[in-house]
Amino acid sequence: MPANATASRVLHVDLATGASRVIPFEGRPLHLGGSGLAAALYDAYGHPAAPATDPGQPLIFAIGPLTGYYPLMSKVVCGFRSPYHGQWAESHAGGRLALALRFAGYDALMVTGASRTLSCLVVGSRRLEVHDVHYLRGQDVFVTGKYLRRFGKDSSGHRSTVRIGPAGEKGVAFACANVDSFRHFGRLGAGAVMGAKNLKGIVVLGDGGAALPEGKDYPKLFRDIYGAVTGTDMMQKYHDLGTAENLSVLNELKALPWRNLQATTDPAIDGISGERFAEQLLLRQTACAGCPVGCIHIGLLRQQFARDHEFLYKQVSYDYEPIFAQGSMLGLTNASDVLALLDDTEKLGLDCMSAGVALAWATEAMERGVVTEAETLTPLAFGNVAAYVAALHHLANGTNEFWRTLGRGTPAATATYGGQEFSCVLGQEMAGYATGEVFFVAQSLGFRHSHLDSGGYSYDQSAPPREPGSFRAPEEIAADVDKAVAFLADDEQKRIAINCMVACLFSRKAYSQQRMQEALAAIGLAAEADNLPQAVRAVQAARWRLKLQTGYRPEEVTIPKRFTEITTWKGPIDTAYMDALRLAYVDAIRRMADEPGPAAG
Repeated sequence: MPANATASRVLHVDLATGASRVIPFEGRPLHLGGSGLAAALYDAYGHPAAPATDPGQPLIFAIGPLTGYYPLMSKVVCGFRSPYHGQWAESHAGGRLALALRFAGYDALMVTGASRTLSCLVVGSRRLEVHDVHYLRGQDVFVTGKYLRRFGKDSSGHRSTVRIGPAGEKGVAFACANVDSFRHFGRLGAGAVMGAKNLKGIVVLGDGGAALPEGKDYPKLFRDIYGAVTGTDMMQKYHDLGTAENLSVLNELKALPWRNLQATTDPAIDGISGERFAEQLLLRQTACAGCPVGCIHIGLLRQQFARDHEFLYKQVSYDYEPIFAQGSMLGLTNASDVLALLDDTEKLGLDCMSAGVALAWATEAMERGVVTEAETLTPLAFGNVAAYVAALHHLANGTNEFWRTLGRGTPAATATYGGQEFSCVLGQEMAGYATGEVFFVAQSLGFRHSHLDSGGYSYDQSAPPREPGSFRAPEEIAADVDKAVAFLADDEQKRIAINCMVACLFSRKAYSQQRMQEALAAIGLAAEADNLPQAVRAVQAARWRLKLQTGYRPEEVTIPKRFTEITTWKGPIDTAYMDALRLAYVDAIRRMADEPGPAAG
């Protein structure tokens, strides 16, 4: 990377015309890369007044300035207008895509327009092709992957594939895009955006090269970082049991959602704990390209197939969030059942978290008579894995009006059928942390409505227990609110720095701000290193402004009643504290965006 370069190299492809161009996008010391680059590109080329699925809206895949140069710099930020809520959104994924983009010679790929037929985009350092793949319509993610890997055979091993399943083609608002089989751009509908563009898949060929920086600083710093992540226990948790280790821990804390958050702990946890998956189902661990840790856990699913005594063996990835969403949240207590459900979810191209939580709401809605089998078409019941497999196919394919409505998100379903009070939605379908007030506010109002925006769940766990019915004075609540809001804003900023580089968030301890500045300087990006603190604050403001400009109204966000009814190890939820925190965080978001609220505007 030239020491004096201040521009990001962006490949823009217009699917409507097949035309492409390389844009030297100036301003890297200001937007850095990754999250900041995606936001800057949308600000320059997006259409805030148009709907999310308008063909002119850009779909952006951005890497960072450190991608390919240091360990765990292995993620890609996908930026897009979300069909779930219409707002600017991000999703992050690993796999081989980040290194493939680096070796293809691009800091970002930006796709606009829609193809006339279902297509696959093939991108390399010297190649750009759009192939008609109409024969893949309706095919699942794995079948699609087999066909797409035929493109660019000469780049096998340096090639990455992004593809969608039936859910993306049908426009399910939380359809994901599968990356290299075991990683995903999930949650807010990147797969549906690809579907709206008639884009079944993208193949990126890492068929070029990237020169290593000269001098002594770079190799020394690389060795130091590599040693920190491999020679200490810093990353050991992620390699061993992986994040599935959290299941037993959170269940013990009374913070694991069960059966649509009707409970926060259950003795049946042993059947789906991380230890159970490791003992019975773990086949192997693998890693994203450029990562020495190996946190991706692959389970072996053994299913009886066709005739007696014949079995089909499948490899299915798992970690904490999928097991929560399609295990405890649905009342499943057998690890193999969870893996079977995840396999179908994967093939259909659904986000596993939103799909699981949406099905949990539908199950309780059926129990309460809010909906009947006339709508669900299958007898949903907690613990009934066969019914959930059928439901996933209804959800992905939009079999009837109920499933098409639920496919727009649980809020759309509750607006039509009722049951909002027991919906587990915090901006979008919840993540698996029933830890308390700070996390509930952080996810409901956070930029991505994600547990990855900040450590709100860890903040909750640092709080002492409370006596049931204990009274806290208003000034005590106000002090706690100020402390929590300051933590959320600062922690978000630290994560933004990581997401601009773009590193795996598991590597936060390895990459302090000072270490990132050293890493940038060592590869010749002195301006980016010097400006990093100011740039991160500017990116934080730019992201929030984009979200507000595309329809986000934080004042209107509510937290459903279900979240006030639970009890954790701390005791009952403090609703006065949670409401005060929610209002204070709304104000903080407006300040971070440097934009006034509705009344002042």
